[in-house]
Amino acid sequence: MPETLRLTPQEALARLVPHILEMESAAHGQRIAIGLAGGPGSGKSTLATELVAMINAVHPGSAALVPMDGFHMKHAKLEAMGQTDYKGAPHTFEGAAFVSFLHHLKRARTSVNGPGYSRKIEDTVDDAFTVGEEVRVLVVEGNYLLLTEGPWAGVKPELDYSVFIHVPRETVRARLMKRHGEEGLFTEERNRAHIERTDLPNYDLVDASKDRADVVIDLVTEH
Repeated sequence: MPETLRLTPQEALARLVPHILEMESAAHGQRIAIGLAGGPGSGKSTLATELVAMINAVHPGSAALVPMDGFHMKHAKLEAMGQTDYKGAPHTFEGAAFVSFLHHLKRARTSVNGPGYSRKIEDTVDDAFTVGEEVRVLVVEGNYLLLTEGPWAGVKPELDYSVFIHVPRETVRARLMKRHGEEGLFTEERNRAHIERTDLPNYDLVDASKDRADVVIDLVTEH
């Protein structure tokens, strides 16, 4: 069982940054991948972004963010499959492509571009970020990094250290209502239905994978 720590986001960063810098030093120039997993609305994306910034503040240019969300299936493909109502579920991602991308990134010696996801258009964007050749720490962020089903089982072997971010289910529900409503693309009724049908079952699935992490952080937040 992984160690479970109850920490604020700032405390979590204060604990993770020195540990990752030690790992980077011990890797002797080889790339390391740090996984931040957690359900939708857990705050892992924000934490991952801050983690990259803090590592780069110590060693400029040494860390890069690698988001799993860029490997959503294209919206047009989901429409053709009749799966738009389940967008965000594990089977609506290009999981095998994500594993292949991670494997390549760990070993790449030149700059590599990767896809991102835009909430403004609810679709993926090609070449949304670049991992420069000088990068030594990949901060990989996503829901399904620790799953054992299908292609997702290939993610954990690529991670040198994995962190699971946990927040209460009701907190997630409230955050997702706010998030889905911010861009104004859908009605409140649609957003609520999507959360109950897709997001919360995904939260439950992901939460069941947390024992595979090296450490679980019970994130203490005000809302």
